Amino acid sequence: MSETAEFDVDAWERELEQNREEKDEFFGSHPHSPIPKEERDDFEGLEYFAPDPAYRVTATVHLTSGDDEDVYRMETSTGGEQRYLKVAELTFELDGETHSLAGYRQEGEDRESLFVPFRDKTTGQQTYGAGRYMELEAEGELEDGQEIPVDFNLAYNPFCAFSDAYACPLPPEENWLETTVEAGEKDWE
Repeated sequence: MSETAEFDVDAWERELEQNREEKDEFFGSHPHSPIPKEERDDFEGLEYFAPDPAYRVTATVHLTSGDDEDVYRMETSTGGEQRYLKVAELTFELDGETHSLAGYRQEGEDRESLFVPFRDKTTGQQTYGAGRYMELEAEGELEDGQEIPVDFNLAYNPFCAFSDAYACPLPPEENWLETTVEAGEKDWE
């Protein structure tokens, strides 16, 4: 795992815990929570793996063309599909091995963040059976060869993990990691 010299583990952990508390508050009380309304009174918070800086890695960005040739029709949890553009491959070291994940943007979306759906060896065991997501932010426009942080501690369950009312894209096979990622959200219930 490579880290920048400025990485402050204590500040990172405090921020992560604060984000988790805010998310639990939103899920437990907000009208737009994915938790069914009739279950919110009993909601005591999401289950998370303990924060672990070993799952905060640095990835090298390898840009793809991001044109129509890179359109992926991702299956959804409801049997439909959603169209995404594959814009980057992210290569990183985890547990002494090199891995890569594809980063996507929804077709027609102008956001700078990368959508990274993935599965790993915890999927269906300790974590949601359809996989988890990350949203990655880069400073400025992505460049080929740029290094960006990938923090699996921020991995979260899609809304369809909480209610069948949502259609969530399923991670494509190229984003199935052959390693265990004990970081981020655990399966709900």
